Amino acid sequence: MDKEQRQNGSVNDENKKNQQLESFRVDHKNTKLTTNQGVRVTNTDDSLKAGERGPTLMEDFHFREKMTHFDHERIPERVVHARGFGAHGYFQVYEPMTEYTKAKFLQDPSVKTPVFVRFSTVVGSRGSADTVRDVRGFATKFYTEDGNYDLVANNIPIFFIQDAIKFPDVVHAIKPEPHNEIPQASAAHDTFWDFVVSNTETAHMIMWLLSDRAIPRSFRMMEGFGVNTFRFVNEQGKARFVKFHWKPLLGVHSLAWDEAQKLAGKDPDFHRRDLWEAINNGEYPEYELGVQLLEEEEEFTFDFDILDPTKFWPEEIVPVKIIGKMTLNRNQDNFFAETEQAAFHPGHVVPGIDFSNDPLLQGRLFSYTDTQLLRLGGPNFHEIPINRPIAPVNNNQRDGFHRMTIDKGAVSYSPNSLRNNSPQPASDMEHGYTHYAEKVDGQKVRKRSKSFNDHYQQATLFWNSMSPIEKQHIVKAFHFEVGSVKDKQIKQRVVEMFNNVDGDLAVQIAQGIGVDPPANSGGTGITASSSAVSQETTIRSPRTRKVAILIEKGFNFNDVTMVMTALAGSGVHADIISKNLGMISSAEGQQLEATKSYATSGSIMYDALYIPGGKNSVDTLTMHKEAKDFLSDAFIHAKAIGATNEGVDLLTSSDVQRISTAGPETKGQLFSDLGIVTIRNTADLNSFTQEFIHSIAQHRHWMRQNQDGKMSG
Repeated sequence: MDKEQRQNGSVNDENKKNQQLESFRVDHKNTKLTTNQGVRVTNTDDSLKAGERGPTLMEDFHFREKMTHFDHERIPERVVHARGFGAHGYFQVYEPMTEYTKAKFLQDPSVKTPVFVRFSTVVGSRGSADTVRDVRGFATKFYTEDGNYDLVANNIPIFFIQDAIKFPDVVHAIKPEPHNEIPQASAAHDTFWDFVVSNTETAHMIMWLLSDRAIPRSFRMMEGFGVNTFRFVNEQGKARFVKFHWKPLLGVHSLAWDEAQKLAGKDPDFHRRDLWEAINNGEYPEYELGVQLLEEEEEFTFDFDILDPTKFWPEEIVPVKIIGKMTLNRNQDNFFAETEQAAFHPGHVVPGIDFSNDPLLQGRLFSYTDTQLLRLGGPNFHEIPINRPIAPVNNNQRDGFHRMTIDKGAVSYSPNSLRNNSPQPASDMEHGYTHYAEKVDGQKVRKRSKSFNDHYQQATLFWNSMSPIEKQHIVKAFHFEVGSVKDKQIKQRVVEMFNNVDGDLAVQIAQGIGVDPPANSGGTGITASSSAVSQETTIRSPRTRKVAILIEKGFNFNDVTMVMTALAGSGVHADIISKNLGMISSAEGQQLEATKSYATSGSIMYDALYIPGGKNSVDTLTMHKEAKDFLSDAFIHAKAIGATNEGVDLLTSSDVQRISTAGPETKGQLFSDLGIVTIRNTADLNSFTQEFIHSIAQHRHWMRQNQDGKMSG
């Protein structure tokens, strides 16, 4: 078979997969209104009555059906990960992974495996905000030829607890307190921190939770981690331990805490809107899939237990091998039918992927199915279109709530002779799933391995890995979270607990929450660090970033259009913002449309700010409190700020006093200092745009903050 035939075959296979997945989609455009039985309806605005002002009649089947369906539209929301948003896409492996696994979807680089991804928060209800401080779910359903495979990941590589039996406890503790259902989507309350200090295995996870990782800039800019340890098994039956990683090609970036809080009020749908708009704009989010692999004989060679879910495998010790890429290229058509009904489960594996004895994973293998039975109304949730595999489903399971398959014949048991024992078990050679033959020997005990006893060394490793500004953010997060706790004894115990992580950290925590510093200097003595866990080392790109441009009547048309053209050329979006929506006239007489106003936008919704020249425009902006607040927020949140010609005057008249080391009044020169780029010579506008775009790509300019967290001025 030549290359063209193989490519055509691959395209045909992909089309077949898509047809199987999309067979349930219905577009109601240009159709006639019917009941659920297909009967056409003449009126859906008025119920059937005995006279125009008489009572509604029970025989009105259309009213009864419509109202009954409405009354039953809601299903129980997820206990955790209730707030979610999904998208479709595909995955392609870079090279055959035959040496490591027999998983079919990891063999042929020409095959596009369809995927559905659901991003989520963990703690909040369905109606909570996107930008709360929380772990983020990153669940991927691969529709493979061998059946569905679910990689149920988070954006943090570890978890709070070591054994799944404590999962109800940690969730009960972090959820709103039961007596008053307060606070929503927040860990900043007594019951959670009481759980933390009573379960010191949480120490490492708390460090991640209070870091910038817990407030991502976008679903498109966060990592995903499989958290648990799994196994790859190849055709020869050789197994290796594996951990899974998603690496976003836009890098890993976060919001500022003040910004995240304001966004929760201004746009609680910020993350889902960001994903939806990016895909609609053709800026498809991309993530590379990486794996960390360990030989079975290496299981006990580290100073941590590789099965401990409160530990990660440092990439400097166990490198991440990048094996493929996922592209999200299509938004959902119906949130409920797809995102809300999607059912994920770490036990949904395919031949070539198996489990380890990670005690958190072992518990998840039970819990996820049990959850879906209640939430989706019975054992047939796999027949809901978003969950249905493209692989044929043949077994003797029958009936149950919401059965959608019509099974023919009288036989529904195995073995049988009436149908020649159909459906027959598949052999290993026929891609039948064979569990890895791990030798297990031990007494039944309710105990935990002593190798799980260290609760602090990796928490110290994480702290050591943070940049100064990341450390500052963690301390401030402690001040908010633990400062919200009412019980002073719990606050003091937090300080004593984290003194085991780092003495200086504990002292700084105590200073902000009104309790005593630790009596003795603490820490683990660990000096190692891992650059891979710091966001300072991430990819920096201007692509898909958003810039706010503030103008009023009399703006410099040349400044704006040249900068917008340069921004667009680098994949940066720009919005024209003014006090009022509509057309705005420039000093030269041309017009541009303000598509956003101060009422419908805010600096918190953008990655950078640009103020063009034009004396009348800048004079008007100087009189607008909203414009000054816009600028102040951009400065406080360490975003890139650009100004040209008279636009520089708005900076000097505001709280943004430090523009450049050379001074803002120097004529005809370009200055860039602390992420603020200014120029007063239009002839050098190209140099300005290059420097401004570079500044945008840096994401934030934290060097504006001094050691007290105040902005340099």
